[in-house]
Amino acid sequence: MTQEKENDRRVLAKYPSKPLRILVSGGSGFIGSKLVSFLESGGHEVVCLTRSKEKRDNSIYWDPKSAEVDKSSFEGFDAVIHLAGKNIASGIWTKKLKNEIFLSRVRDSWLLSQILLRLEKPPKTVICASAIGIFGNRGEEKLTESSPLGSGFLAEVCKKWEEATTSIESRGVRGVHPRFGLVLSSKGGTLAKLLPIFRLGLGAILGTGKQYVSWIALDDVVYGIYHALMTEELQGPVNFVSPNPVTNEEFSCSFAKSLNKPLFLRIGEKPLRFLLGEMAEEMFLSSVKAYPEKLLSTGYEFVYPALGMID
Repeated sequence: MTQEKENDRRVLAKYPSKPLRILVSGGSGFIGSKLVSFLESGGHEVVCLTRSKEKRDNSIYWDPKSAEVDKSSFEGFDAVIHLAGKNIASGIWTKKLKNEIFLSRVRDSWLLSQILLRLEKPPKTVICASAIGIFGNRGEEKLTESSPLGSGFLAEVCKKWEEATTSIESRGVRGVHPRFGLVLSSKGGTLAKLLPIFRLGLGAILGTGKQYVSWIALDDVVYGIYHALMTEELQGPVNFVSPNPVTNEEFSCSFAKSLNKPLFLRIGEKPLRFLLGEMAEEMFLSSVKAYPEKLLSTGYEFVYPALGMID
């Protein structure tokens, strides 16, 4: 048995449950595809929200832009996990892209909440993604779920994103908002994009390198979502980050070292701001030192608590 399968088995055994019927948006994405596979391996029935009109087994069509949806198809779910949203790193932050990012998170989450609100029997749990960008640039301040929220484009998007499900939560549905840090896996996401650059010895420290990067391994995202699904006392915002954040310099050095490559480049703040503008300020130069207080206090055990351990 591979280590990954052994980890899956251990997590599923920790949270014994009858088979649940779970609706997932973003099921074909970086996080969603692994989550769907894990849930199905645990015997749960997973149905994915899709924007494709092509009929597929275990899928429901919806179009948030036109609000085209068959409400009756949303009946009968024990839980909904909403992960879909425009990738914030899909291009330079033009006004158009920022609007797409905002709508894909806020409008789509609000519409989903309104659909669930009008069901005869809404799900018991709704897990709707968020991000640690909600804290803004906070330097070395330790940030828990009870910390004040920040400012900036990402912070405002995340605030509205979390508020979008207020209506369904007011009906007694347990709402959980995983505030994702930088999700790491060698098989996709940011780490996979950085691999070819660092393998060429072209990795770099960004800005001063002192800004904190709050990260989490993909496996811990999946297992953490399952922990949230199965832990009834867990609700509201939940920081999905490792308990050991690192600085940008530490992150870059660790990554280069794992590939036996040098790290001698540094891209200053001014060039980054010139090239990427607001995007550089909030994505690469911002410092967020988040701590997973709620996950740890409810008994979650990280598979990859330290950066050097990630597969």
